[in-house]
Amino acid sequence: MATEPSTSAPASPAAVAGGDDSLEPWSARVRTLTRLGRHREALALLRHGDPSPPPHALALPAAVISCAKLHLASGVAQIHALAAKRGLLPSSDAYLLSALLSSYSRLRLLPLARQLLDELPLASTPPATARTAFNSLISGCALHGVPAGCFSLFRRMRVAAGVRFDAVTLLALVPVAPLGIVPQLHALAARSGLAANTSVANCLVSVYARGGGGGASLARQVFEEMPRASRDLVSWNAVISAHAQNGLAVEAVELYRRMRGPEGGGVEPDAVTLVGVLSSCAHTGARRVGLDVERYVRDTIPGFRDNLPLCNALINFHARCGSLAQAQELFDEMPERSVVSWTTLIIGYGMHGQGDIAVDLFETMVSEATAPDSVAMVGLLSACSHAGMYDEGRKYFSTMERDYCLRPKLEHYTCMVDLLGRAGRLDEARELIASMPMAADGAVWGALLGACKIHKNVEMGEEAFERVVSLEPANVGYYVLMANIYADAGQLDGVAKVRAAMRRRGLRKEPGCSYVEHKGKVHLFMADDHSHPQARRIYELVVELERMVKEKTGGDVVEERAEKAVAEAAAVPLVGFHSEKLAVAFGLLNTEAGSEIVVIKNLRVCGDCHSFLKTISELTNRAFLVRDASRFHRFENGACSCRDYW
Repeated sequence: MATEPSTSAPASPAAVAGGDDSLEPWSARVRTLTRLGRHREALALLRHGDPSPPPHALALPAAVISCAKLHLASGVAQIHALAAKRGLLPSSDAYLLSALLSSYSRLRLLPLARQLLDELPLASTPPATARTAFNSLISGCALHGVPAGCFSLFRRMRVAAGVRFDAVTLLALVPVAPLGIVPQLHALAARSGLAANTSVANCLVSVYARGGGGGASLARQVFEEMPRASRDLVSWNAVISAHAQNGLAVEAVELYRRMRGPEGGGVEPDAVTLVGVLSSCAHTGARRVGLDVERYVRDTIPGFRDNLPLCNALINFHARCGSLAQAQELFDEMPERSVVSWTTLIIGYGMHGQGDIAVDLFETMVSEATAPDSVAMVGLLSACSHAGMYDEGRKYFSTMERDYCLRPKLEHYTCMVDLLGRAGRLDEARELIASMPMAADGAVWGALLGACKIHKNVEMGEEAFERVVSLEPANVGYYVLMANIYADAGQLDGVAKVRAAMRRRGLRKEPGCSYVEHKGKVHLFMADDHSHPQARRIYELVVELERMVKEKTGGDVVEERAEKAVAEAAAVPLVGFHSEKLAVAFGLLNTEAGSEIVVIKNLRVCGDCHSFLKTISELTNRAFLVRDASRFHRFENGACSCRDYW
């Protein structure tokens, strides 16, 4: 929008109403009415006022803006014609020129805006006026999603017109630029000294965040290069969101700590900050940090229960960190709930294997006239799958289009294949895939492959593997699943074949990692990792615990032998210390007796570790809450909450 000339004094009520001209000039009254959003009054005053000579040039930019706000394209054109007749255009009045260009752009009349720019005698136009004109039209093209027009004008501005760009130019260009072009704009900003501009830097951080993990690192680089004094709330929110949205949760939490410390310069977080941090705390299981955030929310935002995104983030945090009671309490306190609120809690109960409660919540949601959306149905079907609720899952899937006008998508079919597969109905799952109205993707075939691993079906596993690697040839998890299926069946030639395929494609198994929080710090453990300062004590304890388990159970578990077969076939050393064992050992060494140990793992818990943790929970009289890639397992008194169904 064009910037209006400032008035020398604020308008009095009498002047705004059209009172004594001595209180405020007539043209200033027009501008004041426009600034107050009283656009019809501004235009009426323009038409019926009695200035000398009529109409005063200073009133026209405001009148143009009022016309645009009222979507009066003809009014903008009339003022344009009048200004040209009086010699105010094309270049003598920068404010009017900017207002016309901005208004034509707002009204999607880009050809008229471009025509006005074309009429501008650039050779005799002051550089600031020319820059304002180009910026107005570039911003208009950006507003209406015409990036090619933006960059065409930018080239013309720099090359043909020789006009220097400024921060306003970059703020229009960067958000609409293809990701591959953003570094070039960044370089231009750096060379021109504009990269230090807070608004430009914030814009670059936000746009880089769209580029995935690599983009997050570039966003971090821009942020770190900003002078500390120039980092504002937008800066911190942008860089925290860049990491939170790209799965870099540990880094997002650490950035929040920096923001709250001396480096933050007194910048206080807002709801946007807190939602991003809570999401990261939920991802990593950083309960202490998340609880600190919740205390801050309760202490500083009295009406936080009316903020749906913030409340939903708190519910998600508690549910994903194993505190379902707190999640339910927050949910019950909300004066208004969205479908996201219901879905978040449904997913939480599903992850804990409490499918019956998830179904009850869903039915209550529907009875309270909140219509489920596609995500809610995914959460419900997933909850049924984790709880082994075959009949309920079938019912909801078969009626979702009839009852809720939701046509099943790929993710719903994936849930159903998973549900049927876990229940041992592999043929039915295969038939469902064949009946799909769309081609099955890697997730669908991957769900069937996972079911074949659970139920040791080599033949169907081979079919699912062949299909899934044709769709996702670089997804190493599927190769590992197939190798384990062969290993379980004692088919070491099959294991070797899969490993050879992995080597040909340059694939390596994703390392398992587990997080455990202690005294506000998240400790990360990798499989067979010796980098932790307490590594020696941790490994000694794991060895001792395994000795105790073997004494109690009488030997190795089946999956451990299968993994050994995989390792032998691949001619690599056996990895004997999975990350969750290391994390639990760390917890036992550093926490009080009787306290619960919470572990977050990036992959599915293997059978060996599952059996190990059940036995250790009994031997140590401790409870372990482990969240793996798909659900929670609570190990206590020698049993798991999943009832060995996972």
